[in-house]
Amino acid sequence: MATIEQAESIYPQAVELRRNFHRHPELAFEEARTAKTVIAELERLGIDYEYGGTGSGVIGRLTTDRAHAPTFALRAEMDALPGAENTDLPFASSIAGKMHACGHDAHMAMVLGAAALLKQTPPECNVLLVFQPAEERGGGSRVVIDSGVLSGVNAIFGGHVTHHYRVGEIMVAEGVITAQSDRFRIHVKGKGGHGARPHEAIDAVVISGLLITAVQTLISREINPVHPSVVTIGTIQAGSAPNVIAEEAVLEGSIRSTLPAVRTHLHDGLRRMARALEELHNADIDITISEGYPPVVNTHHETRVAYRAARNVVGHKGLMAMDHPSMGSEDFSYYLHDIPGCYVRFGARPEEHEYIPLHSPAFDIDEQVLKVGAAFFDGVIREATRQHGA
Repeated sequence: MATIEQAESIYPQAVELRRNFHRHPELAFEEARTAKTVIAELERLGIDYEYGGTGSGVIGRLTTDRAHAPTFALRAEMDALPGAENTDLPFASSIAGKMHACGHDAHMAMVLGAAALLKQTPPECNVLLVFQPAEERGGGSRVVIDSGVLSGVNAIFGGHVTHHYRVGEIMVAEGVITAQSDRFRIHVKGKGGHGARPHEAIDAVVISGLLITAVQTLISREINPVHPSVVTIGTIQAGSAPNVIAEEAVLEGSIRSTLPAVRTHLHDGLRRMARALEELHNADIDITISEGYPPVVNTHHETRVAYRAARNVVGHKGLMAMDHPSMGSEDFSYYLHDIPGCYVRFGARPEEHEYIPLHSPAFDIDEQVLKVGAAFFDGVIREATRQHGA
């Protein structure tokens, strides 16, 4: 297994790749240039690959002649986010309104770094290097799954940089890691009127305000506090003028949950409260709930494999426990519906550096994490091979 010191050999190239990706961000299903950069590095390393064109994944392949060898996969995401970067980095985004605010540039560099290490000393297994499109929106992992390329894969491993931990720390945990994510749209239809004669109207804005307040009690008064869950209304569209009572309002938001029973209760509760306000105010309220990414649930054996690989890289001191699941969502969950696997988190915050959340316009990483990630991904493949069938 590679150590951080051994990963020094791939570090300059990993930094160059990360900065290249960072400077040229592309949104979900638009990752044409990014895919070409990944492919160029695979070609430089002499690694076979397949690519179906823009909107599909780049799949690198390392194969062994060993009979009946297992196959393991490493995953990275290629897409960036909409947003204006304000990091002042010399390699900041060159494309207005787009930036790598979630660290996917680092994830690609890590997996390519691991590919270089695995190519130098090939393991006795087959390795798929999965660079998927559209993690941020669109569930690009399903494009990879539907292609059939993962058939026969024994386990899959992925990870994410975060400022919750410092460089040299890796969080490995079994079970639920991220939340189920669902979205909803509420259409409130009242009756418009003059602002001076409210008795002649049914105010969609007032009804919306009551609904906004009511749905928060789903969390605060109906869900056990030990079961993490969140209901957020993120957008409201209503009204046309200060002296006009709005006839319609549209509210959009998200539901995060970690247990199926809690998720069902939140869905049912949202509909129940809408029906009650509909009756109370003689309005029409329609709700559409769209299913989002399922929770990421790490499997037992693969978590133990990841734990050993992480310990080899960062030592006992660098191993972090998870206090509670993240309420964020992640389409790595779709892989885990079909394949055992483990999703970890890499500390990317420099010492004495302020915490900056993912998706922030100011988000950046300490690039030393690239060595940590590459060494981990190299090690987890070798540990999985060693533990195969154990």
